[in-house]
Amino acid sequence: MQAELLAALRRLSDPELVGSVEAAAAGERGATAALVAHLAELGTRDIPLREGYGSLFVYCRDALGLAEGDVYNRIEAARAARRFPVILEMLAEGAVNLTSVRLLAPHLTEENHRRILESARGKRKLQVEEIAARLAPVPDVPSFVRRLPPPRPVEPAPEPAAADTDAGPVVSVNRPAAITPLAPFRYKLQLTIDAAVFEKLQLARDMLRHAVPSGDDAQILDRALTALLLELARKKFAATDSPRSAPGTTPGSRHVPAEVKRAVWLRDLGRCAFVAESGRRCGERAFLEFHHVRPFAMGGEASVDNVQLRCRRHNGYEAKVSFGRTGPLSP
Repeated sequence: MQAELLAALRRLSDPELVGSVEAAAAGERGATAALVAHLAELGTRDIPLREGYGSLFVYCRDALGLAEGDVYNRIEAARAARRFPVILEMLAEGAVNLTSVRLLAPHLTEENHRRILESARGKRKLQVEEIAARLAPVPDVPSFVRRLPPPRPVEPAPEPAAADTDAGPVVSVNRPAAITPLAPFRYKLQLTIDAAVFEKLQLARDMLRHAVPSGDDAQILDRALTALLLELARKKFAATDSPRSAPGTTPGSRHVPAEVKRAVWLRDLGRCAFVAESGRRCGERAFLEFHHVRPFAMGGEASVDNVQLRCRRHNGYEAKVSFGRTGPLSP
């Protein structure tokens, strides 16, 4: 059945496929809201106990076959929905998701629940965590450094199978440092550093004792990042305290002058400036490239008006559109 579905989807046009995806997503949201409503009622009865399960959580995990993380989110959403049924409507329409409801549930009251839920409409997890931090701010965490035990040896991964030409490149993903909002404009940052970085941190503390007598790591990090950004700007865009005007772009040259790069970076606010037909801007900040709106191969100049920031994927996508190359989009 599923193989037949894949074959049928390959025959759809782009607009038909988008419509089918949107319908499937709407169906999943509706099914999620319905399941949460069922769990809200199930939680008021002794059915799981009568069926031999120690709790509603165990019943969902073992009888319904749901993943433990999914169970936790759904049960917390069900408890909140019993108090505030509007949550079910917002889940069904995709205004909020289960994680958002779980994060906000402890802060909802009869007086504020509609306002708070509406403020979370369409927000990502970190943004919802910031809303929760504004509602219940917590004190700053103390700064400390401690030695971790040596890592346990990891079994070598098996050799990958023969490359699948449709699978795309294999990308190694490193987890970013954990960032948790604590209060308005206050965040907790947690990361692991090696001995060499620790030595640099201690040296920076010692050298800044006159300016930062407390040795506060947050202030040292702020100074270090400020210095790093200034250095990166100088290297990346040839920035100086007194930048010289570029003599102009040589006709027929692909080179983007430093002056143009600086102006484009500031104008586009260091974010991908691709805008879809719907009006949605990408806004990605990582792996940015300077993109010729009118392609260089078609006579486009490296001017401020013709150059915009693009993330790597949108730059590649627009090259495909301009020059007719097609292929599967990487996930």
